[in-house]
Amino acid sequence: MRSISGIFFIALCVVVLTAAQAEQLPTQTYEQARWHPIHFKPQIDTATNEQCLACHQEILKRKPRTIAPAGVKAADTLGWYQTLNTYSGDQDTFHRRHLVSEYASSVMQLQCNTCHQGNDPRDENAHSSKTAQPGITNRKMADPYVCLMCHGQFPAEKMGVPKTWYESSSMFQDSCLTCHSAIKTERHKGITFLKADAIEAAGKKDSDVCFGCHGGRAWYQIPFPYGAKKWPGWSDTPAGIKAKYSK
Repeated sequence: MRSISGIFFIALCVVVLTAAQAEQLPTQTYEQARWHPIHFKPQIDTATNEQCLACHQEILKRKPRTIAPAGVKAADTLGWYQTLNTYSGDQDTFHRRHLVSEYASSVMQLQCNTCHQGNDPRDENAHSSKTAQPGITNRKMADPYVCLMCHGQFPAEKMGVPKTWYESSSMFQDSCLTCHSAIKTERHKGITFLKADAIEAAGKKDSDVCFGCHGGRAWYQIPFPYGAKKWPGWSDTPAGIKAKYSK
């Protein structure tokens, strides 16, 4: 059964890989195909969404359950991402929200390899083997720094805001740009997976655009260590983030 699924998997890959690569795949089993160079550096850095989705197309076809195993209907509940003005419509999957949703299309240009930077199929945990590849932080390689950049906790104390944004927003007319029109003015320029101008325009109309990423959808309840210098290119940029900016 595995060999049949492996052949089907390989057949899908052939559609978008180069001719030279495609010639190799039909003779490979599924286990061998897992080790194709497109899954590892440096080739994964140039992989297109089309190449990734040729084999992983189910990522965009999945839909949330309409009824949870416990009997709770999705229509009667709100996902945490639905609590801000920037999201509209029914519940949707993680990948669809980041790749093909209306909001993602308007302010983001995320690629599969923005987050997925390669993985070592031998390791359940990164660097657990003597021959582990440098630069790989976890299996499936969803770079946690990328998540934290947009979903870190709002650092009220560091920013000089007396309380959380929920409690303090009225003091600033519910506008992040009350301060940021003069502070950190190059906020998103040069970040390859965002549409800087679109974010700035949307942020002027609704602070949920800013807070939705910077605290409103906090990930792990810890802030991202933004630098004190001009953005991007500050001297203490975490090594795993430097490749995410303009080339």
